[in-house]
Amino acid sequence: MESVDDAISRLNLPDPLPVEAGFLELVDGRLIQDGINRLEAQGVTDLLVVPLFVSSGSTHVDEIEYAIGAKDAPERETDLEPFEVRARVHFGYPVDNDPDIAVMVWDKVRSLSEQPEQETILLVGHGSIHDGFRQRWEAGISSLAERVQQISGVAHTDYALLNPESVYDKAKYWSEERGSRVIVAPLFLSAGYFTQHVIPGRLKELEYAYSGETLLPHPLLGQWLERQIQFLLKKCDEVED
Repeated sequence: MESVDDAISRLNLPDPLPVEAGFLELVDGRLIQDGINRLEAQGVTDLLVVPLFVSSGSTHVDEIEYAIGAKDAPERETDLEPFEVRARVHFGYPVDNDPDIAVMVWDKVRSLSEQPEQETILLVGHGSIHDGFRQRWEAGISSLAERVQQISGVAHTDYALLNPESVYDKAKYWSEERGSRVIVAPLFLSAGYFTQHVIPGRLKELEYAYSGETLLPHPLLGQWLERQIQFLLKKCDEVED
């Protein structure tokens, strides 16, 4: 939460353009509905919604897009109740394979690299077991892995998902069959149970390098947010025209 708030405080946006960070759960007074209420209380007529998730394959993106009124129905059944929204909603897109995110991934594992020509960076994401969502996860993270290889200069990059599980097999393949030094890069915005326990647990008895550092904090998040907002502002203007 702090890293998101810090990035927002540094945004260079047209004035006046109020910004709220709304969270899906667990943060009292900072939930999505709280943010909507505060913005509408200021007279906001159009909401530019930036889904800060690493993949368009996240079921959370789907349910939020539905609940906030950006589409008529979710692709998958959800318990999330529709929000109370009076403003027009303009919905953006998640991180996926954005070039800035590739730089962030490399910056977080760069210190682990020793001999790039003998290394493989393995991006590990949460993934999804649901059809449609899984394919979006795979499309985004595979393309992101290619971008990371281009900027890092390592011999190989690849990806693995926790759901459905492919982390152990991918790491074992690159380490034992290909003889590559594996650097594991968690594709998560912030540290938590998955980065501290689940990923290391899936890699037991394998040789790999891992710091557990997540994408945030990173100064490029603000740059990504600004581009998202500019895109949505243009989209908003086109609708009004």
